[in-house]
Amino acid sequence: MGGELVIIGHGMATQRLLESLAGEQHGWRVTVISDEPELAYNRILLSPWLAGETTTDALALASPGWYANQGVQLHQGDGVAWIDRAARAVITRAGHRIPFDRLVIATGSRPAIPGIEGADLEGVTGFRSLEDARWMAEGSRQGGNAVVIGGGFLGLEAAEGLRAQGMTVSVVHRGHCPLNRQLDATAGGMLAEALRRRGMVLHLANGVDRIQGKGRVEAVRLQDGRELAADLVVMAAGIQPNRELAEEAGLECERGIHVDATLTTSDERIHALGECCQFRDQTYGLVEPVYRQAEVLADRLCGGRRVYRETPVATRLKISGVDVFSCGDIETRDRDTESILYHDRRGGEYRRLLLKNNRLVGAVLYGDASMGPWLFEHLSRGTDLSAWRASLAFGEAYCEAA
Repeated sequence: MGGELVIIGHGMATQRLLESLAGEQHGWRVTVISDEPELAYNRILLSPWLAGETTTDALALASPGWYANQGVQLHQGDGVAWIDRAARAVITRAGHRIPFDRLVIATGSRPAIPGIEGADLEGVTGFRSLEDARWMAEGSRQGGNAVVIGGGFLGLEAAEGLRAQGMTVSVVHRGHCPLNRQLDATAGGMLAEALRRRGMVLHLANGVDRIQGKGRVEAVRLQDGRELAADLVVMAAGIQPNRELAEEAGLECERGIHVDATLTTSDERIHALGECCQFRDQTYGLVEPVYRQAEVLADRLCGGRRVYRETPVATRLKISGVDVFSCGDIETRDRDTESILYHDRRGGEYRRLLLKNNRLVGAVLYGDASMGPWLFEHLSRGTDLSAWRASLAFGEAYCEAA
């Protein structure tokens, strides 16, 4: 192995790839090209940063000296304009031509902007980058009204950050409860009530008809006819893989850039990973599978034989004081699946564990999610939990004492 390894994009996927290569005798001369001026940062912390709970320095995934010590060349603030596959080179927007022996495309994703009239008005933004978060922080200084479109993880975390900055926040969500893909109706209802107690206004089972304003956003009209005053609108209704560079280079793409189990595209010298790629019919928006992809690709670049496989993922809401955890399949209608329930209405705690053949296949935790990682470990291992059935909803300590 060895030669020129060029990586397009410097987000969390690229950083995990670099960390996985560090210390290995791989022989690659590594160049990272990014259109963002910042070095890789932790996007998971953007909501706490917006809420004023953490600092910009705390977002950094590595110091400038780390890259120098690893021999990684960085080209920041100058993205790739096109890929010349025939010449095995990339050309940046500034006109720099950088040759490669292997290329990794890790261009991430952007907010999915549905065909909503007025989405191009000033004051409408996504919430995917530090630049977005800075813009939102600046826009929230005068207070006013914010409308967040989307009640998934990203939307709720953006809404909490803006609420913490003093804005009046409304969340518009098509589902009947927030996080409806990760929570059942009971946990979703408890979450909705907790968000309302914080001062958020939830418009559930609703959508946006159009965004109104003359040059700048002034209001959001809902599909039920109601109109919400808006000084700022955040689009958080899903993501769209950044596949355009690959498409223009003639690589096979669908929703994302097609890769096989070795994270290789339709060109054997070009790889893709993270939110820009598509493995079989799956695209990605969570960190855990992206990190596993990076580790597999690092192994392959070092001559290894690892392959990527889909595995269950766990999710946790990052809003201070609201503890929510979900993993596995919580929507199964399999008759062989049974539920173990624990609901403390006064204490505000709820747990639903789904088992099939005495093995955990899904879990929803609200109020106290501390046992989530322990449950997820057993779900991933396929542990036979028959000996712990009576104590399972109470956690590890009770099970071990049983």
